[in-house]
Amino acid sequence: MTTTRWAIALPVLRVVLVAAASALIWLVFRTVESDLAFPPPPMIAIVAMLPVNIVCLWLVARLLKRDGRTIRDVLGFEPRRIGKDLLWGLLWLFAMYVPFAGVIMLVVWLQHGSEMFVRMETIFADPASIPTLDPVTWSIIAVIGVLAFAPLNAPVEELVYRGYAQGELVKRWPTWLAVTVPAALFASQHVWYAPTPDAVVAFVCAFFVWGVGSGLIYRRQRRLMPLVFAHGLVNLFFTLPVLILLALNLPMNGGSS
Repeated sequence: MTTTRWAIALPVLRVVLVAAASALIWLVFRTVESDLAFPPPPMIAIVAMLPVNIVCLWLVARLLKRDGRTIRDVLGFEPRRIGKDLLWGLLWLFAMYVPFAGVIMLVVWLQHGSEMFVRMETIFADPASIPTLDPVTWSIIAVIGVLAFAPLNAPVEELVYRGYAQGELVKRWPTWLAVTVPAALFASQHVWYAPTPDAVVAFVCAFFVWGVGSGLIYRRQRRLMPLVFAHGLVNLFFTLPVLILLALNLPMNGGSS
């Protein structure tokens, strides 16, 4: 398969793997709670992302090796620049979060009008969608989320969508197309991370905007590490509260503690 085809096939394959993993984990947890909504709650879905991320990391490493490059080259990882990359990451996190949040609010407003703030209480945090699990199971999920998903997911997604896909497409396609196609695939992946079915449209639109912003930043800086830090912080902020709740022995849902 040519490099251009792989630039499309790799992110498409990741979307398919994420969908399959989410469906599989949903089927597994339905044995515990038969009325569990689909897609599964994000804290459940991220458990299935560990094997997906490992497979995608292996694939991108193979593809880069074929072209005489390494993951470190594409990331632009340099120990002496970690501090500067982290500061850039914080800047890009703020710069991208503002339009990201704005798009979510716009979509919810278009869907629900004046009831948008009332609806957001259940669209993005519906306690009824969380399965009733024992504390040990929740602890395992939280540890996987913080120690495996948060640090691994960000570099893998940036390598797949920006580093490899966009990096190869921009050599052959107009810049706007090379940026928007990976961003669209990145957004479609997040269908499976939506907290509830009602959140799907808002997630797809918001993550498309995030993907375009990341693509433009990568096009400008030619390095992925600042984006990896920005992306990783988002993943960490998402998973860390669950671990904190468990450490404080607070209830994760209506029945468990």
